[in-house]
Amino acid sequence: MEDFGFYLVMTNPVVGYAECAKAAVKAGVRIIQLRMKHAGRDEIVREAKAVREVTRGTDTLFIVNDDPSIAAEVGADGVHVGQDDMSVAEVRRLYPSLKIVGLSTHSPAQALAAVPQKPDYIGVGPVYATPTKDIPDPTLGVETAVQMIRSVPFPAVAIGGLDFERAEGIVKAGAKNFAVVRAVCSSQDPYSAMKRLTGLVRPSAFA
Repeated sequence: MEDFGFYLVMTNPVVGYAECAKAAVKAGVRIIQLRMKHAGRDEIVREAKAVREVTRGTDTLFIVNDDPSIAAEVGADGVHVGQDDMSVAEVRRLYPSLKIVGLSTHSPAQALAAVPQKPDYIGVGPVYATPTKDIPDPTLGVETAVQMIRSVPFPAVAIGGLDFERAEGIVKAGAKNFAVVRAVCSSQDPYSAMKRLTGLVRPSAFA
């Protein structure tokens, strides 16, 4: 898998999930993830199907957080799992239709442990403190996050408390991929927010 720059995690977007996904496709976002931590399965499936319809046939890949069964059911491109979820190998064995499996890592040791698992990419975070998790992991800071990113042979996505300025800072420090949640999801104009974020990584980074 190649580097992809800005990665959108959709959690409670004020404009709604499908509308936010439409804005992402229009803005040229390479990957969007649906993350609905406290929603019931039926609600997640409903929103996931709507997002799948928006992204179908576009250059925007659609990832579902945590649940590979939902990702497979709605025809998503992949799933993102955490340290306590199903393993990368198990996801690939049970859900072969999912072409992308991402894995969260929260420490240098977890990043190194991910290498033999061969996920398509890892999440690295939280870089900064973030309120989007009920029980947040300790913050890494930019230096440790970039160290983790450089320690793996596949794409790594910096995540956690990133707004435009912080994302710009971590890109300058060496990250090629970064994820944003609130700076987009809390905006009434997510398209403008995303166009600004996609501009942080030059196209040459994808070469």
